[in-house]
Amino acid sequence: MSSLLELSHELLHCIFCEIEPADLSSLSKTCRALNSYVKGNRLLHKDLYMRRYDEPRIGHVEPDWEEEIQKLVQLEKILECEARDSKSAHLQFVAERINRLIVTASTDRGSSLNLRMLSEYFNDTTNIDAFLCASSLFARAGSEHQNQAPTPELRQASAKLHCLFGVPIDPIPSRSSFSRERPNPLLSPASCTRLQSRPLQTHTYARSKVYDLRQYNDGTLWGPFTDDGSQRADWEKVEAIMIVLGFNLNKFSERSDGRWPRVWHKPFVGATPGSYISLAPTIAEPTDKEGTAPTDDPAMLRIRELALSLDAQDPYGISGTWMRVVCFLDYNDLYAFNFSQRIPEDALRDPIDTEEGIIDLAEAVPIRLIKIKLQVTKIEPPGSGDEDEYAEDGDESGSDGMDWSGFQGERLPVVHFRGNSRSLHASWDPNANSRIRGTVRQTPEGEIRWTTFSIFHGEERWRSEGIQVGGLRSARGVLGNWFDKDYDMHGPAGPTAFWKITDEMEDDKHGNTPLAYY
Repeated sequence: MSSLLELSHELLHCIFCEIEPADLSSLSKTCRALNSYVKGNRLLHKDLYMRRYDEPRIGHVEPDWEEEIQKLVQLEKILECEARDSKSAHLQFVAERINRLIVTASTDRGSSLNLRMLSEYFNDTTNIDAFLCASSLFARAGSEHQNQAPTPELRQASAKLHCLFGVPIDPIPSRSSFSRERPNPLLSPASCTRLQSRPLQTHTYARSKVYDLRQYNDGTLWGPFTDDGSQRADWEKVEAIMIVLGFNLNKFSERSDGRWPRVWHKPFVGATPGSYISLAPTIAEPTDKEGTAPTDDPAMLRIRELALSLDAQDPYGISGTWMRVVCFLDYNDLYAFNFSQRIPEDALRDPIDTEEGIIDLAEAVPIRLIKIKLQVTKIEPPGSGDEDEYAEDGDESGSDGMDWSGFQGERLPVVHFRGNSRSLHASWDPNANSRIRGTVRQTPEGEIRWTTFSIFHGEERWRSEGIQVGGLRSARGVLGNWFDKDYDMHGPAGPTAFWKITDEMEDDKHGNTPLAYY
């Protein structure tokens, strides 16, 4: 040992950088000299961190590298543990550390050490059961190894982890969940002719949450928020939306003979802020007969300069082309499900195994996806109120009436946009396409909230509220609810999602072939 201690600090640093972070604690306990060298050694802990994890985008304050290493060692020990009960007891800690690893991950998903490590750990079904399946949804839908967490806060933390994981967990239940009872025809007319002889999967319980119209009210903004008007994201709602849409999109992909790729099948991909990367342009710039680009007139140049100026000020990255999906339940089923039978306000509704259609917001066609082209039109200061608030209260003070006392970070502006949406399946139908407008803003807890209005023949018909999973400029996109813009309590309403595919806004000349999914 004396020969090791006689080495210079530079050589000791090079040697100790090669050990596993978990062994650093044992090393420091071997003798007083090594304890003195390891403890408080900022450079050693930083280099160990950089070798195993992505370099975090440091803000104003540099991380405490020693504390970070200690917490990540503890996280990895929990994830490697085989005892399910022991894992569940650390749900809050695991959720906080994984969220930080995702936030600080490299935006290059192919080279991200954080995402690669998390993906490997969550190949283990015990980690999936303990940390991703502890929301209230799995109290009914879960397997024998999946149980809801004891507190609402922990259930929200688990649901958020599931959303960041990004792959909807919808396993086939055990045989004990099979039912042979004939369904009540009042509750689901479309299912009254068949026996319940197959297991009820997770998406059937998620669907009952998504289409429960009691969830759509002023307190929730008719979107995926908690029922207190605070605009706090309700991750259990977002989780249910993701599961329902994921089931329908994967089913659609299977039926398309490979024309439409699967979505939401890569763990943690796209959940990092700033992870969106635009596809390369697919259309060449038009040229004249001599092969040179035509010169625009001065008016068009001024319009383009204004658009570029607004885009440069837009922190959300709105302008460009997006892909959208909207699902709905047959209105007869939706109405019967919600109004055929009175139940206590806090009672859960039965699962729905009637499957939806995939549509745009124009009309109920079995399968339809939408391509949206958006352009920023106006930027307002942070905290500017909703347009509805201005209309009702006449308050133009620029205050949104929310409590921002607990907000941390930089306040971002409110950005307005307009654009067009086109169905990829029935573009010949004038009712299949619409204009669209909306806003993007922060919530007091720092989430990115999207509001859209679909406009048909000059009249607003549908509205949506959503949360961008992964935060600012994430590739994962937005999950939320669509509903009648006049807040009709009888519906229709349902889930929606949209994600950006390219910064380009040129017309697509390739028919109905999809550009890509992230």
